[in-house]
Amino acid sequence: MMDALARIISETIEPNALAVDRDGTFPHAAIEALGRAGLLGLISAKGAGGMGEGLRAAAWAVERVGEACGSTGMVLCMHYCAAAVIEQHGPWATRQEIAAGRHLSTLAFSEVGSRSHFWAPVSTAKLVDGSDSIRLDADKSWATSAGQVDSYVWSSRSLASPTKSTLWLVPGKAPGLTYPAPFDGLGLRGNSSSPIQARNVLVPRTAMLGPDGGGFDIMMGNVLPHFQVLSSSCFLGIMDAATKKAAAHVAKTRLSHLSQSLADLATIRAYLARMRLKTDMVRGLLRDTLDAMEEGREDTQLRVLEVKAGAAEMATEVTELAMRVCGGAAFRKEAGLERHFRDARAASVMSPTTDLLYDFIGKAAAGMPLFE
Repeated sequence: MMDALARIISETIEPNALAVDRDGTFPHAAIEALGRAGLLGLISAKGAGGMGEGLRAAAWAVERVGEACGSTGMVLCMHYCAAAVIEQHGPWATRQEIAAGRHLSTLAFSEVGSRSHFWAPVSTAKLVDGSDSIRLDADKSWATSAGQVDSYVWSSRSLASPTKSTLWLVPGKAPGLTYPAPFDGLGLRGNSSSPIQARNVLVPRTAMLGPDGGGFDIMMGNVLPHFQVLSSSCFLGIMDAATKKAAAHVAKTRLSHLSQSLADLATIRAYLARMRLKTDMVRGLLRDTLDAMEEGREDTQLRVLEVKAGAAEMATEVTELAMRVCGGAAFRKEAGLERHFRDARAASVMSPTTDLLYDFIGKAAAGMPLFE
């Protein structure tokens, strides 16, 4: 797995990263290469034809891909988040397609009506009279890989109660899905994070993932831990890339009139040290979060909440320091640093936002219920 991923990164992802960002194009070549290598089925069960790996392996893969291209890293992150739900609740045929690398999925949770409160959908699911079909109507505000995937793990209000939620497996080409505005963002420009409108989208009742009204439990118990860990891994990769590139730049850039490199300046070395320290702090928190989850520790929920908040804050700081350390050279597109700087800004506003996470962390630390 490691050798295959390294080859894909060096041959496909890294060479295309500049164009993916510059043109805002979806990284089709990278996703196809990951699929051919079986890496889209990394967490799929071996019985379905997948690699049978867990969240730790997925985190490593997303980190490595994110280091090379933040957009591709986020697409892979969201695929694994959706695949984790499908693996637990989805149809066998779809699980096999994911395992074989022929099926890309993503989450479609965030909505115009509830914004970053992704756990509280306002979109509807209604049983069509005289049939076994379900009509879905929604205004999704953002979905990574919108218009590019084979399926969405889709949230709506439940059939039985407007206060509960239900998840559905919605085909990517389902009639009634439209994309009102193409993504033209500041960072992660190739991840196709566009709004989705659903008008009279019909799916069979068997498309339900888990029980009706059980969406919240799946979101909190399955999706949130995967998203927190994997998105943090992507931004850790971005931080690592910025730190390495900044160090390489100051080591080779010379002040000829002083016969020294930028790295000979104590101030520059101190900035590099801060970048390295902050990056390694996030790596330590990420690994401890995975340890807590695997060991069933009492502080698992707290670590899951903390890891993305920590990664978001540190990614912003580290990439800003990289821009300062490298000066005017960092503004050149080909250097890649300003791309990492822009990509890192997405971490704090992706739901759950850093401000929401701080509130949740404070509640958890005080022994208060998170959603009351």
